[in-house]
Amino acid sequence: MLALPPPPPPPPSLPSPPSLAIRQTKQVSPGQIVKSKQPIRQNSQELEAPNYATTKSIRPLPRLRQPPFQRTNPIIWFGAVLCLIFSLVLIFFGVATLIIFLAIKPRNPTFDIPNANLNGLYFDSPEYFNGDFTLLVNITNPNRKMDVRFESLDVDLFFSDRIISTQSIQPFTQRRKESRLESLHFISSLVFLPEDLGVNLKKQVQGNRVNYNVRGTFKMRITMGFFHLSYWLHSRCQIEMTSPPTGVLIARNCITKR
Repeated sequence: MLALPPPPPPPPSLPSPPSLAIRQTKQVSPGQIVKSKQPIRQNSQELEAPNYATTKSIRPLPRLRQPPFQRTNPIIWFGAVLCLIFSLVLIFFGVATLIIFLAIKPRNPTFDIPNANLNGLYFDSPEYFNGDFTLLVNITNPNRKMDVRFESLDVDLFFSDRIISTQSIQPFTQRRKESRLESLHFISSLVFLPEDLGVNLKKQVQGNRVNYNVRGTFKMRITMGFFHLSYWLHSRCQIEMTSPPTGVLIARNCITKR
């Protein structure tokens, strides 16, 4: 009987691929994963905490930046100086005017009617009448230390509140404590009067007592050294006359104010 040949030798073991080796090393138990990662997290927390505290305390505060220095425009300085000089001049003149005003104590000129004549008055119709009236006015400057100038003078004649004639006076200058007489001739020609005023005027003529109102408007200018001041004056006079043709002044009341 023939003997069998010996069995062939086993094939040599080949090295495992790298991927399989890595997979084999990663295949560990869950307990080992927990035990190996837990101390690493603790150490990282212990190392990070001091670094956070130190970085928070060492962080520098922000610095305020100062604006760059800018020179003011010379035109602005020039305008400011002009405004200052103008203000000082105004203050000076205001104080000087007040001092002069208190020292001089200016008074308003007076307007008076010392004489008047009613020469004629008649009606052409129930609502239109004609009149002839002469008025003597006296304008006085009562100030002792300054002159006054009348730049505009208008005198109006009224019956009740209805104007019936007007006259103007030429401008003039009055010295201290000086008086001036002016004769004004008022002529009313076909002046319209409402029926009630016409009836009232006729009654006054029949009763020998005719009442008129005289209103004067004056523009004044006073001189105090180098200072000049202009203002308006208003005079109001109530006069009572006898009937024409020889009507004369019986009573008067005049008031002058600004």
